[in-house]
Amino acid sequence: MVQSRPFKVAIQMDHIKGINIAGDSTFALMLEAQKRGYELFHYTVDTMAMEDGEVFAFVQPVEVRDEVGNHFTLGEGKRTDLSTFDVIHMRQDPPFDMAYISATHMLERIHPKTLVVNDPASVRNAPEKIFVTEFPDLMPPTIITRSEAELRAFRQKHGDIVMKPLYGHGGAAVFRLGPDDNNFGSLTALFGDIFREPWVAQKFLKDVKDGDKRIMLVDGVAAGAVNRVPAVDDLRSNMVRGGQAVKTELTEREQEICARIGPALKEQGFVLVGIDVIGGYLTEINVTSPTGIRSIQKLSGIDIAAMVWDAIEEKRANM
Repeated sequence: MVQSRPFKVAIQMDHIKGINIAGDSTFALMLEAQKRGYELFHYTVDTMAMEDGEVFAFVQPVEVRDEVGNHFTLGEGKRTDLSTFDVIHMRQDPPFDMAYISATHMLERIHPKTLVVNDPASVRNAPEKIFVTEFPDLMPPTIITRSEAELRAFRQKHGDIVMKPLYGHGGAAVFRLGPDDNNFGSLTALFGDIFREPWVAQKFLKDVKDGDKRIMLVDGVAAGAVNRVPAVDDLRSNMVRGGQAVKTELTEREQEICARIGPALKEQGFVLVGIDVIGGYLTEINVTSPTGIRSIQKLSGIDIAAMVWDAIEEKRANM
């Protein structure tokens, strides 16, 4: 396929008015798309509809600017057949729930004629805290269950553990339980009341105090990284939880991890992925709406947004 005109690109995202442009990876991708002269459009997942096998959304042309408080202008919107776009980025934030899954089913109807990034069927089949378990030898000891007896046995085996919801995001509801912490019963009861799904528990990695490294991979290849150091009084290193972004490089072990998982990511159509590594252990593979692009560019000068669009252009050229 020879592309004789600028790409027509739609971004499926939470409404652009609510994003923090200083750290938003979706915004970085939009800036680069606009820089390349693509036709850029915006829509939110709640406007999607599938009628007689065709997929529509209320789509608006968008112009973006790297100016806090004045970062976008939306044009007149209309109900649009999403198959008329060359590329769609599925970038709405989790939770990874039935609404999210339903959106992947809709987008699967138009992919790959319209290139959806990341591949919607692969995203649906790769929940981030489950997908990572395909590489158990790279991970810390991990259990997925909602059985209190299983969790209790896992805690007795490993002592210090971290508990979190299976489909959580952004560091929400992440707890550390030491071997003598008597909140175990209360916490499992609370999780049981709030979450219907299983939970994840992992052996606590003391190296988290030195940072939780976010490594971005583009088309299966390591592209750049940022180390997220937690605040003194917090277990979590997520930026939205007060984590501090620090310049970093990949260790030999981290390069090994990327080389191991990269081919599987590329094969499954994951153009942009963010993995989390603590003390040489792979803890998560983020495929829904991975972040870190702007922090890496600011700290290391690596333009991952440009790499993503280069990869997309190559894929479209080969279609």
